Amino acid sequence: MSITKSAMITLCGRPNVGKSTLTNALVGEKIAIVSNKPQTTRNRICGVVNRDNTQFVFLDTPGFHKSRNRLGDYMVKVARESIADVDAVVLLVEPTARVGIPEQELLRRIQEAGLPAVLCINKIDTLPDKEALLAVIAAYTAAHDFDAVVPLSALKRDGVGELMDELSKYAAEGPQLFPDGMVTDQPDRQVVGEIVREKLLRNLDQEIPHGAAVEITRFAERDDEVIEVEATIYCEKKSHKGIIIGHEGAMLKKIGAEARRDIERFMGARVYLQTWVKVRENWRDSMRDIRSFGYDDQ
Repeated sequence: MSITKSAMITLCGRPNVGKSTLTNALVGEKIAIVSNKPQTTRNRICGVVNRDNTQFVFLDTPGFHKSRNRLGDYMVKVARESIADVDAVVLLVEPTARVGIPEQELLRRIQEAGLPAVLCINKIDTLPDKEALLAVIAAYTAAHDFDAVVPLSALKRDGVGELMDELSKYAAEGPQLFPDGMVTDQPDRQVVGEIVREKLLRNLDQEIPHGAAVEITRFAERDDEVIEVEATIYCEKKSHKGIIIGHEGAMLKKIGAEARRDIERFMGARVYLQTWVKVRENWRDSMRDIRSFGYDDQ
């Protein structure tokens, strides 16, 4: 069936609420990295889904948080600006019967933009008693007049179909925005860099991965159809470099092996991955460095 309608939807919420997991569940393919650490997503990520005669474009945004550096300022700016010029907003929240400060701020921006909004209560699989959802719904519907409320588990993909049904209401007649087969607007090179960063987040503690950036310095297909990737990991302290590399290079090898498997899955080809670690002090407070790592504030 040809595409005759489109809908652009922003997914917003506080850090670690499951926006990237939901994006991947909606798209049916991993395009956004996921970890149990807050502020995993740094850029706005676009996911594309063709369903019947409609093309959905989902904008996965950085979590709305209190910034501590210029990279944080950039991430909050991206989150704010994503609540504009879209057809609707999905506010993703955890099943807690209290509207927190980040949610209050996001609701204020949704109201100022005059956008329709759907409340999506994620992580319902963590609730021992589903009756607790009633209090969550009551707290949020008292704060805002949502078009719909959809409880779901993005991790288990339970309720994702129901959410898509609700979002179909915002589709309008219009041209196809992305070609068939395209699931994200991110270049392959950027996705590969994010996959390496995900493995840093999953394998290292707290501040170290948050102070890391990944630059793909080589991305080329050889004659034998093997893709050569060279990735440089930047960290902010010399001590962090040693931790990333690990004893006799064990941690870096682990990160590289895990990243290579996911990159091969994403690219559908064999991958030869080489990684290096360099120190670039305080790069998160340098707009020049922030831009050079692909976080462009323009």
